[in-house]
Amino acid sequence: MTLACVTRWCGPKSVAALLTSAFCLAANADEKPIRGFPASALKQRHELEARARAIPRPDLIRDYIQRISAEPHHAGSPASKAVAGHLLGLLRLWGLDARIEEFEALLPTPKSRTLELIEPERFVARLAEPAIPEDSDSGDAGQLPSYNAYSAAGDVTGPLVYVNYGVPEDYEYLRKLNVSVKGKIVIARYGGSWRGVKPKVAYENGAIGCLIYSDPRDDGYFAGDVYPAGPFRPRDGVQRGSVMDMAVHPGDPLSPGFASEKGGKRLTLSEAATIQKIPVMPISHADALPLLRALEGPVAPEPWRGALPITYHVGPGPARVHLKLDFDWSTRPLYNVIARIPGAETPDQWVLYGNHHDAWVNGAADPASGTAALLETARTLAELLKTGWKPKRTVVLAIWDGEEFGLVGSTEWAEKHAAALKRNAVVYLNSDMNGSGGFSAGGAHSLEKFIEEVLRDIPAPLQPGKSVLDTVEEGSKDRKFLLGALGSGSDYTVFLQHLGIASVNAGFEDPGSKGIYHSIYDSFAWYTRFSDTDFSRGRALAQFMSTALLRLADAPVLPFEFGALQATVARYADEVSKLASDRRGNLALKELREELEQLRKNASAFEGKFRKAEQRAAPKGEANAVLMRAERTLAPDGGLPRRPWFTHLLYAPGMYTGYAAKTLPGIREAVEAGQWDVAEEQTRRAASALRGLNSSLKAATRALDPGRP
Repeated sequence: MTLACVTRWCGPKSVAALLTSAFCLAANADEKPIRGFPASALKQRHELEARARAIPRPDLIRDYIQRISAEPHHAGSPASKAVAGHLLGLLRLWGLDARIEEFEALLPTPKSRTLELIEPERFVARLAEPAIPEDSDSGDAGQLPSYNAYSAAGDVTGPLVYVNYGVPEDYEYLRKLNVSVKGKIVIARYGGSWRGVKPKVAYENGAIGCLIYSDPRDDGYFAGDVYPAGPFRPRDGVQRGSVMDMAVHPGDPLSPGFASEKGGKRLTLSEAATIQKIPVMPISHADALPLLRALEGPVAPEPWRGALPITYHVGPGPARVHLKLDFDWSTRPLYNVIARIPGAETPDQWVLYGNHHDAWVNGAADPASGTAALLETARTLAELLKTGWKPKRTVVLAIWDGEEFGLVGSTEWAEKHAAALKRNAVVYLNSDMNGSGGFSAGGAHSLEKFIEEVLRDIPAPLQPGKSVLDTVEEGSKDRKFLLGALGSGSDYTVFLQHLGIASVNAGFEDPGSKGIYHSIYDSFAWYTRFSDTDFSRGRALAQFMSTALLRLADAPVLPFEFGALQATVARYADEVSKLASDRRGNLALKELREELEQLRKNASAFEGKFRKAEQRAAPKGEANAVLMRAERTLAPDGGLPRRPWFTHLLYAPGMYTGYAAKTLPGIREAVEAGQWDVAEEQTRRAASALRGLNSSLKAATRALDPGRP
């Protein structure tokens, strides 16, 4: 790389920072251990990785984002197909073996939308986001109107009740006020839980309709200047989004547990379990203000109050609202773009990395910013192939369609290839939107040490001499880096929580993006003014993913580590024990704790053998075969109560949290519901799963010991 090239890619102000970081991190790099590789290979590995990390270019990341977000391209549209074709062309241009795998799914779009206040005065909601002169893409043709996918159709009229965030605790408070929502339409603000929880809980409490609005306290003028002056949501901005009940299962509602392909079997619409039972629609705070202003009844408590210029009342009435929604319930095509780099030694072991390409509208932040990092990762690997590098394991790169509707493209693909994935998948890496904030990651805790080592070797954007690991704040006294638990909300879900494949979701957060999230203002103009404006974090994400894939694809012994897993699950056990005590229940965790203690010992024994084995040239095939499937023991057949699609017993999205994770979910949710028999059963199942993991860990330890009998 020449200085002129660096200047052209990064801009003159960041050249010194980039070169200083690269120099500092490269100094004595061959002395830094890489988990799974012998000391004799470190110099060569660090040189290979240094070449790889020099390849991603900010200017190309910019170009990818601009091209992908040039037009609205929601799943099922011709524009989405065109984006998939463009991505396919790039991968093939770079010499990769790539193709499109097509699926079909129920992807409803709105036919008509009506919202009006009919008492005590008349107001007709605008239900439109206006184009603004400063952003040419805000007036693009082909925009989906603001709506919630998988809302029920309906024509309802009733008194209005304000329910704050619309989570179960809010309804408990309303009951204390003797306010019922039965037969009424509720209005909830975004936040506090995933949007699909709000109509679900409203229906369970007897509501006939649900409105979800964006309060300026959460993502509008209270947070900062609004677009185009600043990054936050303007008065008419609306957050679209799916309200599929993904806590039951993601993917096509008409094909739970099996792939939806052309001509394949499907449920009827009435049989689908993940479509909401009442009509629900998102609105702006401009449309919400007249509705909320017309409410009387008790004054909302302080935590319920937003930043609109009104006194927040709960209702009901005198406001009465009419809501009418109708949808086109068509099955539409999905286009997953899949590239494969065959493994030279163990091609039946797969390392996967995915991001999605569909957007609600233009989607510069969500998802083009993450897609761009995946493309530069793909180009990096393609360039290395030209220099003679060949992965020992097969690398699969996937750019999914239909993520926004409910992780549909990835779920259908993984359900189709479920048997092969259970047999062959080593790890699934995932990214989504990428921005200007700090690095964040969640995933299987057997990969925590591995991720920490990768972060150690990635230069921190615009922070000379520092690595990304140096900038990560999430740690503890024992561990510098802590991997978070995964709930749902992106394409890792089917891999980790349905198939039991160790997974990681990673990227740089975008603190300002919630202001334009899922709106027509998620555009290239917004992104280049308010997010990763120099694309340094896009480059860093590509460097992170390239490095992680190189290590996972080539490590003589797979870099899993189980001490962090044991410590994390022990903490989960302490949490559910305290929760049970707080609920005055009796939860017997003796068997679970015994397995955790055994896991602590086995993890320590494994680590000792691992450290010796990684320095030997002897084949590690038997051990790797056990290690790559170890996570499967934590996802046994049978699934969680009321939702068998979710099989992982350590992590799942909560039934009433949506994206946010519930850890030890079968136990925790049973305790929360006071279902003590279910909690005991789920405790036994979790202990049994840990027993299976202990057996796998013992088998891997024996396989790493050349002196075993």
